[in-house]
Amino acid sequence: MNQGDIGLRERIAQLSANPNARAVAIGVATVALTPVILPLMKPVLKTTIKSGVSLYEKTKGAIAETGESLADIVAEAKAEAQAEAQQKAAFPPASNPAQPPSTEG
Repeated sequence: MNQGDIGLRERIAQLSANPNARAVAIGVATVALTPVILPLMKPVLKTTIKSGVSLYEKTKGAIAETGESLADIVAEAKAEAQAEAQQKAAFPPASNPAQPPSTEG
């Protein structure tokens, strides 16, 4: 490929138009900048992870409390239903006296 007398800006523009060259440039920049950026980002990443773990623990506790509350409500509802059933069995409803046939039409 004959490059001729093109300037640096034109060559960079040609390379940036090529997706493969762009991917290689991003990869090289990432490898070159990682040792510089990683120590700067470590405290931020550490704080973010600590916050995530804390939020997970709080959420886990809240879900456990909600489960216990729902279990208590279910147990209370079952006990009330059973008490009502026993009360109905102990006191059967009185028989209704026979109603005279209706003459309405």
